[in-house]
Amino acid sequence: MSSTEDRRFEVLRAIVTDFVATQEPIGSKALVEKHHLGVSSATVRNDMAALEAEGYIAQPHTSSGRVPTDKGYRLFVDRISEVKPLSKAERTAILRFLDTAVDLDDVLRRSTKLLAQLTRQVAVIQYPVLSTARVRHLEVVALTPSRLLLVVITDTGRVEQRMVSLREPLDDDHLAQIRTVFGAALDGKRLEDASVAVSDLANNAPADLQGPILEIATVLIETLVERGEDRLILGGTSNLARSAADFAVDGGGMDDVLEALEEQVVVLRLLAHAQQTDQVTVQIGEETRDDNLRSTSVVSTGYGASGTVFGGLGVVGPTRMDYPGTIASVAAVARYVGEVLAER
Repeated sequence: MSSTEDRRFEVLRAIVTDFVATQEPIGSKALVEKHHLGVSSATVRNDMAALEAEGYIAQPHTSSGRVPTDKGYRLFVDRISEVKPLSKAERTAILRFLDTAVDLDDVLRRSTKLLAQLTRQVAVIQYPVLSTARVRHLEVVALTPSRLLLVVITDTGRVEQRMVSLREPLDDDHLAQIRTVFGAALDGKRLEDASVAVSDLANNAPADLQGPILEIATVLIETLVERGEDRLILGGTSNLARSAADFAVDGGGMDDVLEALEEQVVVLRLLAHAQQTDQVTVQIGEETRDDNLRSTSVVSTGYGASGTVFGGLGVVGPTRMDYPGTIASVAAVARYVGEVLAER
């Protein structure tokens, strides 16, 4: 990049930084007075004219200063060289807050609350995707000789409990056999493979166990197949009110944004870009490909452990957001969520 292009990017960076902080259009005089750009006011005005001609900034009103466009935000985000690290105190506070959660649901609820507080945006997290999880343990508990409790625990920390009512009671020996058979078939398998293994058990069961194995297998298969409900948790929707003026009526007003967030399929599509745990994705304005979200940006990443992505998390807010700080917070929370779930 040439020195002229470098200087113009510094002008754009200053405009983005000041506009995010003040929500006021930025003029050349303010840039010269506040930022040490090392050039004259005339040069700054020329650079601003060039940036406007190239679509990186715009003039919302005659005789006003300039504001960044989606294209300008895009260049700014693409040039963020590294994610600024959180302080030791912030990291410790995040880990302590998440590590005291009692179960998966609590971890995810705490994560959205924490992310919404850190970024002052709407936070969203996806429940661990069952198809990518592995069975860590299957517990078969006899409540009565003909009533069983099945507890499936995955490596993502998810716990599923199901009741099975048997037509015929089981004695202790048969119950022990069933525990051994199902445990061997499921242990360590991805849920999508586990459902196939359970089907094979039902088809090849010995005659004296065929009935109860088929009944248990039927319930387990329903448990192991991906379900559509309870897949997302949102937090901090009240934060949208603080940024109401940022949501243009003709580009996805606040009501439109709230409507879009209520549609799980829309949010899941936005999080579908979060397929890696070490990469934060930023979708700005029209890049969200949703008319109701044209005034928003989505910052997201994947969370998981040992190279496996459990799901996605991120924030939704106005395009006028603190991108470096938001990216850092999203990356940090995702990393610690993965660590906490991996230890459970």
